[in-house]
Amino acid sequence: MIIEVENKKVFASDAGQSFNKSNQTIVLLHGSGQSHVVWSLTEQYLSSKGYNVLSIDLPGHGNSEGESLKSIEETADWLDKVIKKVGISELSIVGHSQGCLVSLEYYFKFSKKIKKLVFVAGAYEIPVNKSLIDLSLSGDMESLNLMMKWGYGHSKQFIGGNPLQKILNSTREVREVLAVDLIACNNYKNGIKAVKTVKCPTFFIFGELDKMVRLDNGKKFAELISGSKVHVIKNCGHMIILENAFEMREKVAEFLKNDK
Repeated sequence: MIIEVENKKVFASDAGQSFNKSNQTIVLLHGSGQSHVVWSLTEQYLSSKGYNVLSIDLPGHGNSEGESLKSIEETADWLDKVIKKVGISELSIVGHSQGCLVSLEYYFKFSKKIKKLVFVAGAYEIPVNKSLIDLSLSGDMESLNLMMKWGYGHSKQFIGGNPLQKILNSTREVREVLAVDLIACNNYKNGIKAVKTVKCPTFFIFGELDKMVRLDNGKKFAELISGSKVHVIKNCGHMIILENAFEMREKVAEFLKNDK
């Protein structure tokens, strides 16, 4: 699906299904330096359950035009323009990592539109290692290796090459996409305020071995939302959507199906 927002094309993968306004809508938000491709297994699975599923490329990412947005707040405002353009009145959001921060800020600003929230490997703040920011700002491709080293439960677990290198193909993209994302995450400070406003059904999925959002910190995040549910995936790191998409998507589907 191609949507035009502020004269820029926005790409949203929809699992090849036409948008049906009578179905519930699930929006999938990727993490730093990523694109809709990381949701491919999840997108197809949720679509098969009868949902409208939109895996959105943020500006400058994947197939979406424009420059990467410099703040989480700006990204949440941009997302609402996309939601309005599609004609969605109510949605649930599944976010991963940076996508969790955007989801949280979106709820803070547009809570009446949110049915449910799912945070995958998320927290209300995500400080980023300065060395990683500096490497990405210089366009150093080694930043992608560090992301995967820290992102996977077991650093040698990804087979067939570094998945981020299949998304970010040049030093320019590392500098203009990944670095901008990491700085936006590092600078986001409204999370602790935003999380205290969340009243909708909320589900957290954490990786037992996550080095970026440590499990104890993630659980503290979950405890701030009354009635929230938590699932921990064993032997899994931060990149849950790639490391164990099968268990993750099944748990997400169970949560979305439950109306209680």
